Amino acid sequence: MGHADFGKVYPCACQQTDRKRATAAAQRASRELAHLSHMTFDSFEAEGHALNDEQRDSLRNAYAGARRFAEEPRGWLLIQGGYGVGKTHLAAAIANACLLRGLPVTFLNAPDLLDYLRAAYSPNVEETYDRRFDDVRNAPLLILDDLGTQNATAWAEEKLFQILNHRYIACLPTVITTNLSLDDLDPRISSRLADMDLVRKLPIYVPDYRRSPVERGQSSLSSLAHYHDKTFDSFDLRERELSGDARQNLKEAAAIARAYAEYPRDWLVFFGVYGCGKTHLAAAIANRRVQQGYPALFVVVPDLLDHLRAAFSPQSGVAFDQRFEEVRTSPLLILDDLGTESATPWAREKLYQILNYRYAARLPTVVTTALSPDEFDPRIRSRIFDETHCRMIPIFAPSYRGGQATPKASRPSSRGTISKRRS
Repeated sequence: MGHADFGKVYPCACQQTDRKRATAAAQRASRELAHLSHMTFDSFEAEGHALNDEQRDSLRNAYAGARRFAEEPRGWLLIQGGYGVGKTHLAAAIANACLLRGLPVTFLNAPDLLDYLRAAYSPNVEETYDRRFDDVRNAPLLILDDLGTQNATAWAEEKLFQILNHRYIACLPTVITTNLSLDDLDPRISSRLADMDLVRKLPIYVPDYRRSPVERGQSSLSSLAHYHDKTFDSFDLRERELSGDARQNLKEAAAIARAYAEYPRDWLVFFGVYGCGKTHLAAAIANRRVQQGYPALFVVVPDLLDHLRAAFSPQSGVAFDQRFEEVRTSPLLILDDLGTESATPWAREKLYQILNYRYAARLPTVVTTALSPDEFDPRIRSRIFDETHCRMIPIFAPSYRGGQATPKASRPSSRGTISKRRS
């Protein structure tokens, strides 16, 4: 008597659990989470399979960070990694954990969100566009999966920015997954995702679990397996052997390669004499990306042309168009030893088509060559020496196996800096 709850009806503990489960099931059905109901923290393999220490640590940290967010959804959570590393599983696990506690969740991937908004313009839809838009941007917890996979129209970019900017200003709990780096997202969105006071980042550096260990990060075209030992840690800076400008130049080239491996953008071209370390640095970039769970196609140029020619054979299991498209659209392409191929008109044409496409699309590309600038095909040279798309990295050290260094006139300045050059 006299208690504030006197006379009120409450469900018993056993009924509360059943009601929470029923509410969660209803919300999953209404919010397209039904097919993700099996993605929970209990079903997530936080140790992975056949991972190195760095990969395993990143997976454990992502799992622990997602679990903490699910217990207390505050601020923003950004889960980054390649395809098939578990980003969607962790995002769905957060949603399922919150739904079980009776918390409302809106879970959508970016393309579906935009389709959901566009559908509101149909005369047969009862909800207005404004209603749908407000429901999304004011959702108590919004989980946006696969940001960056949407068709990047001006309208799509504007709607995503309006939604995320509103939630940023209001500090509304938000989870975002993406396989892109911040530099590859809309600058307006990436600037908000870079706010360390609001956003916690969970990078995942593991291979695609859907593929076998042999297939992970590899293509049948790739020669990377032959260069598995070529890493940044195994790269010899030759500090005892080299002196002055050559030693500083090699050190800077290695630092640039390391930085590029973390955030590959546009083109990187290493040129120098045979055996100076070009291939090692290019392979180290590819190995680093694969280690982080991202695909990389490493191929020696003459071998690439042989693969393309072989695709014309009736016995080939891969059509030429499929093989050609795989190369020119690869997320990261490393062309080793450009200039050592047989310079037939057909070979020059195929290489130009591949490089011209990647130049126009600004796809990350690494090239190694021993050619001097005036020996390039003029069409390729004009693209390689475009400083807005490409960074030229001359290596002035002589061959590891002996030989001559590049001519003195081509050496860096007395400060030992690497400069960009035009033809």
